Amino acid sequence: EEIGELIFTVPELNVDVVRMFKGIGQRLGVSKEHISVQDYRESFCSYMLYQPKELWQYEAALFHCDRHEVKAYMLRKIRTGYGNGRDAFVTVDEVAKAQMEELAAVYPVLNVDRAREADARFKQFIQGVFEKKLVSSVFLVGEGFEHNWYPHSLKVLCNGRRTFRGNNLYSKGACYAAYRRALNYEGAPIYLDDTRLMDQVCLKMRMHGKDKWYPLVPWGIRWYEADSKCEVLLENTDDIEIHVESLTGTLVGVESISLEGLPKRTNYTLRLQVKVIFIDENICKISFQDVGFGEFFPATDFYVEKEIHLGGSNEQFNSLS
Repeated sequence: EEIGELIFTVPELNVDVVRMFKGIGQRLGVSKEHISVQDYRESFCSYMLYQPKELWQYEAALFHCDRHEVKAYMLRKIRTGYGNGRDAFVTVDEVAKAQMEELAAVYPVLNVDRAREADARFKQFIQGVFEKKLVSSVFLVGEGFEHNWYPHSLKVLCNGRRTFRGNNLYSKGACYAAYRRALNYEGAPIYLDDTRLMDQVCLKMRMHGKDKWYPLVPWGIRWYEADSKCEVLLENTDDIEIHVESLTGTLVGVESISLEGLPKRTNYTLRLQVKVIFIDENICKISFQDVGFGEFFPATDFYVEKEIHLGGSNEQFNSLS
């Protein structure tokens, strides 16, 4: 009767798919902020983050097989310039795919000769994927793996690594992601792909008695899901400084917003609403509006906004190793 988090997982993502599923979720009575959509690669990552660490100590491989095609994915850690290069970021790459005509013959009726051919080609495919890689675990997903047509390939897969087969990995990954969102858990590595922002936009704030650069727009979020708003109390200041930071560890830009025209009050009685709206994947608009301080000080007509230009998610992501 009461849904805390709703996550859809789909093969591929784009803006229209996300908006469609969020609309469906809202028609089901779930508020927008508790609905999210992720692709199968992110679901694989979400699943792996809740598995024993030894299964993704190095890279973890996912093979997805339908009746005609095999695709190979690798979960790997990304070393960035942020935080002295600590392993706080992960991604899932599609590393190879192959059209295998033999698979059509072995599904659903097993043809021994064609199965032998498919096994030989799949074995060669695996060896190419694993070349010069340290792989901790392997996961086989899809209807193409339902029949035991690949005994020689399986020996290669299981050589020195754990191998699993099943068809509920994506849905379990979505459940783990929903669980993490419900807890507002921030300790897991941040998932990155070529749809994610590789810059973050920060304001300097005092939180729990400590000054810190707080991300209004955190890296690892999709631009079309990054709109947000919050409220802040101001100290005695004439302007607000905004930092744009890159995952490469560099400060991309500094923007200063003048507060000229804001009424003068004692510290912490000036309350501003901060709103972030993305115009496209490279431009966000940040606005500051005086919303008053309860019955003590009414809101004024003070309003200022600034467009922030980011580096572009694809360019930044591809520069990471």
